[in-house]
Amino acid sequence: MIQIFLALYFSLFLGNLFLPQNPLSDSQGQIQSADKKNFFEAELEKIRERIKNKKLTSEAREKALAEFERLWNMNPFSPEAAEIRKYLDWLLSFPWVPENHQKEIDLAEAEKILNEDHYGLVEVKDRVIEYLAAQKRAGHKKVPVLCLLGSPGVGKTSLAKSIARALGREFQRVPLGGIRDEAEIRGHMRTYVSARPGRIIEALKKAKTTNVMILLDEIDKVGGMNWSGDPSAALLELLDPEQNNAFLDHYLEIGADLSSVMFVATANDLSNLPKAVLDRMEIVTIEGYTLQEKQEIAKRHIIPRQMEMNGLKENEFSLDRELIPLLIERYTFEAGVRGLEREIAKICRKAAKELILKGKTFISITKENLESYAGQEKVFRTRAHKVNQVGVTTGLAASGAGGNLGFIEAVIMPGSGKVFTTGSLGNMTVESFNAAASYIRAHANAFGINPEIIKQQNIHLHMPEAGSPKDGPSAGVAAAVSIVSVFTGIPVRHDVAMTGEITLHGNVLPIGGLKEKLLAAQREGIKKVLIPADNVRDLDKVPESCKAALDIIPIKKVEEAFSIALERMPTHDKLMNGMVSRR
Repeated sequence: MIQIFLALYFSLFLGNLFLPQNPLSDSQGQIQSADKKNFFEAELEKIRERIKNKKLTSEAREKALAEFERLWNMNPFSPEAAEIRKYLDWLLSFPWVPENHQKEIDLAEAEKILNEDHYGLVEVKDRVIEYLAAQKRAGHKKVPVLCLLGSPGVGKTSLAKSIARALGREFQRVPLGGIRDEAEIRGHMRTYVSARPGRIIEALKKAKTTNVMILLDEIDKVGGMNWSGDPSAALLELLDPEQNNAFLDHYLEIGADLSSVMFVATANDLSNLPKAVLDRMEIVTIEGYTLQEKQEIAKRHIIPRQMEMNGLKENEFSLDRELIPLLIERYTFEAGVRGLEREIAKICRKAAKELILKGKTFISITKENLESYAGQEKVFRTRAHKVNQVGVTTGLAASGAGGNLGFIEAVIMPGSGKVFTTGSLGNMTVESFNAAASYIRAHANAFGINPEIIKQQNIHLHMPEAGSPKDGPSAGVAAAVSIVSVFTGIPVRHDVAMTGEITLHGNVLPIGGLKEKLLAAQREGIKKVLIPADNVRDLDKVPESCKAALDIIPIKKVEEAFSIALERMPTHDKLMNGMVSRR
């Protein structure tokens, strides 16, 4: 067997050794090598022409020629050659020379475009026009960077697009949410594998011009200092008009002139942004839409857009315009209209399905069949009480999603004068309740309350809907009214709502979110609203229809709230000084 195996082995070995070789193999390899060489030389020639014809700064041209020389002298098939070719492509695709000719700002045209694209937002659009007017008067010199601040869905991004259109600028969006690495903004150094420029340089490469508006979207979501640097600190040079004429990207290694680039940022909450970044921006607050504004936006923009997107024609589909308030109040709870558009899109999709599968020729959405298309109601708002109750006061709350009613309930029980608070309350609310209780204890005689009784009773203050966290000092006045009511047995009027912070001396301090709170009071049928006297200046922002529907009463001292909110006043005292009268 061994002899047979050896014989077969040597026969195969010797056979392969003396097999005739392909006479074309060497020549084909030479041809392929020559083709690759010719291709590389042609590519080098293209790069040379790009360097020659590209408008470059002196520094960029010097860098391009140096890298080209390195590429010329190295093995064209080495990994480093591929990296240099990639670098030169970035270098030669970037718009290095700012454009001197920019579109003249036409304020009338800009105002027209803003009004076409956005309903309402009068104050915001006025601020934008003022900003553009200042830029026009300054001859396109740098002015502070705009930061559009507002809740999700109020139209920050679309407003930025409209500004870019009004100015005749290219629009590029740079999402900053979740960035934790400084290199995402400044770029990676070329020593790293797969290095590339930062997002700002990428946006300019896509735009192919410096006459561009770059939207720094969700700037408040940028991470702070960590092991990979501080991304928010990298924004300082970018947003500073005195420094961004030589913005250094780590990948390009050359200062880029961004002085002619217009930056606009968007944010939901500025509390996370460093003060240095805030100082470089001019904040323009976009408040939530009123019910009337949302209705108009739905009629003018959302319904036509969703009908077009879902292939619905006017002779096939109809949505009763009287249903829009129901969709807004019972299916959404937001400052903007993004959720409203989702609900209308859902209705349109279901209508399109029925037109196809059920062979219907016309679908009309009415109050009777709304639930079958939109589903069950999703939002259960706090409704105003119908009767007066002891120890239950109507407060007002505001959040990024709008305003709402909030009740402050008080009960007393035998104890040692302690105060208990429940209802998922934050520290500010708890402290406000404690301040109200301390004020009532200190002035018990003024309100016909026996001080000894207070010492022997525990007070429990509660805000219903404990599943929703609540915080802020504006429920102090309402808490004081509930405490006086429960100790005196005098009911609180159900048609009176109030807001205001209380001090230990009974002073009423100003609060935020007045517009949203008053709109909530109007929506729920409240008749009178007590507000801090220092908030009267904020009434200019409240719609006239809302102010006409409410009896808005400014107060400076908490005793004024007792005379208005309680069915009858407790025993008068010298502390009242005759300043309180029945209303």
